Amino acid sequence: MSTVSGDETTRLLPAPAGDPAPRPRTEPELRRWLLPSAVVHALDPDAARNGRPRRTARDWIVDFSCFFLAVAIGLAAADSLPDEHGLSPALAVVDQLVGALACGAVWLRRRWPVGLAVAMIPVGFVSNTAGGAVMVALFTLAVHRPFRYVAWVGGVSLALVPLFYVLRPEPDLPYAAAVALIALLTLTIIGWGMLARAKRQLMLSLRDRARRAETEARLRAEQAQRLAREAIAREMHDVLAHRLTLLSVHAGALEFRPDAPRAEVARAAGVIRESAHEALQDLREIIGVLRAAEADDTGRPQPTLAALDALAAESREAGTKVGLDNRVTDPAGVPASVGRTAYRIAQEGLTNARKHAPGTEVTVRVTGAPGDGLVMTVSNPAPDGPVPAVPGSGQGLIGLTERATLAGGRLEHGPDADGGFRVSAWLPWG
Repeated sequence: MSTVSGDETTRLLPAPAGDPAPRPRTEPELRRWLLPSAVVHALDPDAARNGRPRRTARDWIVDFSCFFLAVAIGLAAADSLPDEHGLSPALAVVDQLVGALACGAVWLRRRWPVGLAVAMIPVGFVSNTAGGAVMVALFTLAVHRPFRYVAWVGGVSLALVPLFYVLRPEPDLPYAAAVALIALLTLTIIGWGMLARAKRQLMLSLRDRARRAETEARLRAEQAQRLAREAIAREMHDVLAHRLTLLSVHAGALEFRPDAPRAEVARAAGVIRESAHEALQDLREIIGVLRAAEADDTGRPQPTLAALDALAAESREAGTKVGLDNRVTDPAGVPASVGRTAYRIAQEGLTNARKHAPGTEVTVRVTGAPGDGLVMTVSNPAPDGPVPAVPGSGQGLIGLTERATLAGGRLEHGPDADGGFRVSAWLPWG
């Protein structure tokens, strides 16, 4: 069951099976019955499947009030019928009968507001006791339908008022005063109905804005979560792929060289142990970021441009030929975010060279100065022989491109003319 409270729709759950005690009505449920059924139907997201809205308690009160008002005005007009000059008793009976039918037709005003208002034009012209029902029909039309319907029906009704009092003069009022009074009353009722319609439309528009705002907030939250997941996945790829390729290289060496010297085996095992330890540390740090609401400032320090020497040395120990040409005079002066991005680019370039061009020499060049930006190039020649395809290739370069773009720079990658591969990046250094 849907309930409406202010600009919010509350969905109440049914009582659990086997619970004999009825659930008390909540305040939003009680407020639902104080709103018009048209508003509840418009605010209910399931209104399209519910069919025509049912009357609420407020609707019943308003309908009874309109009916009694039409009857009261009709009775007052019936008392003045004997005073009209030239009105026969038979016409007076017909006038009262038509007025009674018009008062009964007031109950149809919610289902057919336009039809009832149009039908009341000739009824009000021939019956003086139907005046109350005519006013109720005009008010309902102004509340439930756009202005063009009100303008046509109200305009025709106002145009017939002078003719009506020519045929049936008011015994207690002059002609001009009677016409002016009825015209003013008609315009007042139409304006009142249009004001009620405007207030309903304002409430519905505010509710629609609130729904759109909630949807946009939910979409923004989902987008933030997706971006956070992508950032974490990119970080895991950049960090763990480097460590795991080192493990793969040394494990493969031990597998294909079981007769290697004891010192070489011990060195390879040490590199495997150290790489596994570093990978576990990185994985623990990333999982800690996932568990915590904010990043832990006491975690491992993030790499900077000054750590390129250690990265090159680590790759050389794994058997990769690395040539590092670092022409940055002050690596410590590079902003932390720029240095970290440059480090990840070099790390991903070395990882890709080990996977796709094993045995080749990788050249890493870094140049730049404050104001000019930081330029980094990671290149390697073509491998000597065919290399089996690696599943999931290309994802790291996509992540690097996004990382460089987020840092305010750009990254390009692709094969060279001699069959090698090159990754070039420019990063801002203000």
